[in-house]
Amino acid sequence: MGMEMKMGLGLKMTQKLVMTPMLQQAIKLLPLARLELAQLVRQEVVDNPLLEELFDDGNPDESLEQDSDDSFDGTGETATETEEPSVQEFSIEENLPEPKASETEDNQNVAEQEIDWDNFIQKNIDGGMSADSYTEMPSIEATYQKETTLTEHLQWQLGLSVDNELDRMIGLSIIGNIQSDGYIKVSVSDLAEDCNQKEEEVLRVLSLIQTFDPLGVGARSPKECLMIQAKALVPRQPLVEDLIENYLERLEDRYLPKIATELKIDLAKALDALKTIRDFNPRPGNLFTSEKIDYVVPDIVVVKTENGYDLLLNDEEVPRLRINPYYHDLLKTAQQGETREYLEEKFKAAVWLIKSIDQRSQTIYKVGKSIVKLQKDFLDKGLAYLSPMVLKDVATDIEMHESTVSRITTNKYIDTPQGIFELKFFFHSGIKSCQGSDMSSIRVKNMIKEIIANEDSMAPLTDDQMVLALAEKNAKIARRTVTKYRKEFNIPPANKRKRLV
Repeated sequence: MGMEMKMGLGLKMTQKLVMTPMLQQAIKLLPLARLELAQLVRQEVVDNPLLEELFDDGNPDESLEQDSDDSFDGTGETATETEEPSVQEFSIEENLPEPKASETEDNQNVAEQEIDWDNFIQKNIDGGMSADSYTEMPSIEATYQKETTLTEHLQWQLGLSVDNELDRMIGLSIIGNIQSDGYIKVSVSDLAEDCNQKEEEVLRVLSLIQTFDPLGVGARSPKECLMIQAKALVPRQPLVEDLIENYLERLEDRYLPKIATELKIDLAKALDALKTIRDFNPRPGNLFTSEKIDYVVPDIVVVKTENGYDLLLNDEEVPRLRINPYYHDLLKTAQQGETREYLEEKFKAAVWLIKSIDQRSQTIYKVGKSIVKLQKDFLDKGLAYLSPMVLKDVATDIEMHESTVSRITTNKYIDTPQGIFELKFFFHSGIKSCQGSDMSSIRVKNMIKEIIANEDSMAPLTDDQMVLALAEKNAKIARRTVTKYRKEFNIPPANKRKRLV
């Protein structure tokens, strides 16, 4: 049974979206934070001679000015996503400024003339600073402030505490094995083997390191860590040391009456000792690994007005751009050939970038405006009135695609009367309330926190009781959801929250 193969020509029409490099660039601009955009724009200014930064003293008459602030009047009405920036709209001939009368004759034969580059460069060169006023800048290392690590802090103390090479070598080996939380998990016998020394020597240097700041560092267990801190108390408190040594596993309020009876002491004394232990730091190394605070400058500011809320867009760090008038004139007069092709390509890229930045600003503004409209109760009354909202809600409202909304809400922050939030914060699921209307999951989490903050500490609510308490507040949710949210906040169960006083 043979198979016959035939070749033939067929026509088929298909529609597909071609992702041109320029369209890809426009999409890439959306998720960038403002400072990242500023960095990208400055690099483009370096790479594209037709682009230049517009400063406030610029004269708008002397160039084709594509200034994003002018084309965007704050209403967000000037462009929609359906109007993808199209280079065709910017045909070079259409956008050329009319030459001034005095220049018309000169321009006709500029094409034939050679440009006097030397003269041009001399006139336009940046003189910079004079040698007299120039002082050498400090190196980047000199201006960069580095946080001290736990290891460096301990090594510095070791240098001040030992005066012989052997102790220094053992000390460095011990410090090198101390984890970021301050504990040492390597056994003394392993350390002794590493240093080729007796265990007693290692223990002697370890005892010295355990006196270092932060107190509790170099401990091999939580009990040892707390005991180091207890022994440093002045005056020493034998009851505190006794509780750590013999009762640490049972040091909870509910066991305290029994412990007090066993030790034949007042319950009040036992409670005082427990409070002292709770003030100790069980992870002393964490003092050196605290995350640095990132300060956020909002991209949008919500302003309360008589008619509701308005928005201001913050584009401060992003350079304002325009087409360089000199190169633009050159493009008008350039003959067909490599120079003209190069200038045309750079002109299109410049116009596209200006339009893309403008598009990004308008999209941020529209999304911000939509969030403000859909979350008016939250802006008026606070977190408890946050409405459930998904990307689709905003996308439908402003007639854009969900992926665009998702991209534009990344790394963007909004300053509201209720605080500064990332735009993504507003998108979260809803939970059905008793009447069947949706309630924001963030709002329910907030309710759980409030209920626990206001509960009777001597009779804390179980998760089942919390379900009933939430139902009274019109939030009907399952016990497993309460447990899940409670664990998210690291709140212990009711039996662990019980306090005697």
